[in-house]
Amino acid sequence: MTEGEGGRLSLAELVLGRWIDMGSLDGRVAVVTGGGRGIGRAIALELARWGADVVVSSRTRAQLESVVVEVEAIGRRGLAVVADALDREESKEPVRRAVSEFGSCDILINNVGGGASLRGSQEAFTHDDDVFEANLALNLTSAYWTTREALPHMRDAGYGRIINIGSGYAKRSGGALAYTSAKHGLIGFTRALAHDVASAGITVNCLCPGWTNTALVDWAAMGRAAGISAEEAHAWRAGENLQNRVLEPEELGPMAALLSAPESGGITGQVISVDGGYKV
Repeated sequence: MTEGEGGRLSLAELVLGRWIDMGSLDGRVAVVTGGGRGIGRAIALELARWGADVVVSSRTRAQLESVVVEVEAIGRRGLAVVADALDREESKEPVRRAVSEFGSCDILINNVGGGASLRGSQEAFTHDDDVFEANLALNLTSAYWTTREALPHMRDAGYGRIINIGSGYAKRSGGALAYTSAKHGLIGFTRALAHDVASAGITVNCLCPGWTNTALVDWAAMGRAAGISAEEAHAWRAGENLQNRVLEPEELGPMAALLSAPESGGITGQVISVDGGYKV
């Protein structure tokens, strides 16, 4: 295998063992929730590079508009939709806007997640009920709401790619109780949904990052909780994968683009990690 004109072979090229045209997503419309920063931003930009028009959503307009500027600089259409994933109706708005303004919703990246902003105990013996339910809604139920809105459009088009963004804690213990429960549930949702929609030409997969350099990871706070410095906390988490490093958000983009492409039609119901070999 030789290198393409742009230099090193991409992850997608290596996985498929042949060249995939970076225009594989020409004419497709993607929705990326939580798309204003971090992993969501990285995936949105990679999908644009592959030819997709991209709708990004979150609660922060300034971040979204910045991503749209980057998408348009690549030469694709971008749209920012301010929406609160914890609100059932608002969580559906990015799909509705994609259909009304770009004509379809072919790809859905359920990326929104993290820790809900409600304050309260997350210790097992004293866990706050509202905090548990809010975290479950943010990391699992919101994916159902947005997906439910997208499915009829994908069915009618005979094409759909749904990618749920999981976590290293989606397959093992160690994270906060509600977050870990929700991410485990996301794998069940992925597999059950893949079973139900396969005949409609829709694939559903779960892409799991490990420790990744995003704004959601506060190394200083993590260090304080463990009685160590931020630098020591970073090194501690980096040491949990085989490559002894914390990944960058951009490393998730190529796999998300591959799973979104027509060439990946045989991949569904799978849990795929891009995590440097986290706790294998």
